Amino acid sequence: MSNKTDDEILGKAYDSKLMKRLLRYVKPYKKYVIGAIILNILVAGFGPVRPYLTKIAIDDSIANKDFQSLGFITLLLVASLIAQAFIQYFLTYFTQLMGQKIIYDLRIQIFSHVQRLSLKFFDKTPIGRIVTRVTNDVEALNELFASGIVMVFSDIFIIFWIFIFMFSMSWSLALISLSVLPILIYATFLFRKKVRDVYRDVRYYLAKLNSYMQERISGISIVQLFNKQKEEFEKFSKINTDYKKANVASIFYYAVFFPTVEILSSLAIALIIWYGGGKIIQGTISIGILFAFIQYTEMFFRPIRDLSEKYNIMQTAMASSERIFKLLDDKTIIENPNKPIIPDKIKGKIEFKNVSFAYNPNEYVLKNISFTINPGETVAIVGATGAGKTSIISLLSRFYDIQEGEILVDGIDIRKMRKEDLRKSMSIVLQDIYLFSGTVKSNILMNNTDIDESRMLIAANSVGANDFILKLPNQFNEEVKEKGATLSVGQKQLISFARALANNPQILILDEATSSVDTETEILIQNAIDKMLSGRTSIVIAHRLSTIQKADKIIVMHHGEIREVGTHQELIAKRGIYYKLYQLQYKDQEITKTA
Repeated sequence: MSNKTDDEILGKAYDSKLMKRLLRYVKPYKKYVIGAIILNILVAGFGPVRPYLTKIAIDDSIANKDFQSLGFITLLLVASLIAQAFIQYFLTYFTQLMGQKIIYDLRIQIFSHVQRLSLKFFDKTPIGRIVTRVTNDVEALNELFASGIVMVFSDIFIIFWIFIFMFSMSWSLALISLSVLPILIYATFLFRKKVRDVYRDVRYYLAKLNSYMQERISGISIVQLFNKQKEEFEKFSKINTDYKKANVASIFYYAVFFPTVEILSSLAIALIIWYGGGKIIQGTISIGILFAFIQYTEMFFRPIRDLSEKYNIMQTAMASSERIFKLLDDKTIIENPNKPIIPDKIKGKIEFKNVSFAYNPNEYVLKNISFTINPGETVAIVGATGAGKTSIISLLSRFYDIQEGEILVDGIDIRKMRKEDLRKSMSIVLQDIYLFSGTVKSNILMNNTDIDESRMLIAANSVGANDFILKLPNQFNEEVKEKGATLSVGQKQLISFARALANNPQILILDEATSSVDTETEILIQNAIDKMLSGRTSIVIAHRLSTIQKADKIIVMHHGEIREVGTHQELIAKRGIYYKLYQLQYKDQEITKTA
């Protein structure tokens, strides 16, 4: 198991540091905890009282044929059952309510933290693992708060009351009852050790199953396209089989442990009957005491079983909390400056000064990049795949921080600005369009209350999105499925353009924005872009060089460096990299036309 990662953190059954952090989430609800502990003490006391009342009924009422006192004791037994049920209801309600409130707070904190993490974190972390943190791991903590921490008091108090009643009636019979305790302790220790190892595997394969499912379902179209259903099924079946085996192993240990406890319980009762029966014959104890001890012994082993269950809850919760806190402690966050510069209004001047950047140490994808874009200019960035084009806009948006150099917007280093102020001035349209579940309207507005409906309609009309939106049954209120599954690629692209333009940005960035649409739609979008770019700084990354010929400046990237800068005509005249790219595309277009 040495190759397993943080999904398989085993953890201790109890870790004081982790518990201290967990108790911070309990602190706002301490009144629930105090109430639950009081109710636990009460409910724990009612159970052990009943065998003692039974002893009195046998030794005093039945032995003396006192029907009046027998009736009274019977009423007390019924009343204790009703009172216990009544208290148990409130105890269960309050502990479950507390658990739900705590995990609500925890989920909010995790989701808020995940939103703050930089893209570098998501580059190296599978989405399935994050989902597991918010679902399975948080649910494990719900078990701890609702059934573990507080409810363990009930088991402890029950054992405490049982000891008091047993030793008060007959200390010798109490010792006989507890003679099997060393064997029980050893069996419990062995059970905990075995189950601890098995649960490590259960958690590992569950996390692996979640990650595999998330990735394959997201890429189901590729799986079907390449007819890989059988291979993917076999891989899934293997992980699922390993997960089943781990669970079956845990079931095995439970199936062995609980009958062992029952056997020890029966053995203790047998010893009580043997020893207590002898004492009754000798006349040193009464039948009522023997009967009460049999009940107490049965009652004693019940919380022992429960405590073993609580141990597993604690074990799982400690491992889950360790993984959750590892996520919450992740500092892959691009922080805002302590004293940010807040510009009145961004005009859109962009400067890269000797910028070098690497996703991984010493593997630079951008090397000493310098260029200036004046307000209102349209600059195109071209180059082969992997040249560093997309990295430039990721850095400008401050999704990553640079290792060397400066990036300035209106003369201000973007590291001295708040991220929200910087990004509020930008709109980006990416090649891979992401639409959220909701409506067409919600995907354009993105819950931005500053954008009114008229601005949305103007933006949609400008990019030609109205042509298909108004034909939808519910128009702008048409439901959008996950990732826009019911829309065509071109329609999703048009919605993304409307989203970008509705924000009225000072800086507009288009990353291969027309690569997924047909020629007719591209012409429509290009005409709209020409109108909307007026007065805005714009950066256009494109493989189709025909779409950027009107750009004020074209930057040609090659292996992370700027090789050429100029207008379309100037770069064609140079007959360099840009000229070769243009010639290659021109030939491809000629071949396509001929075909």
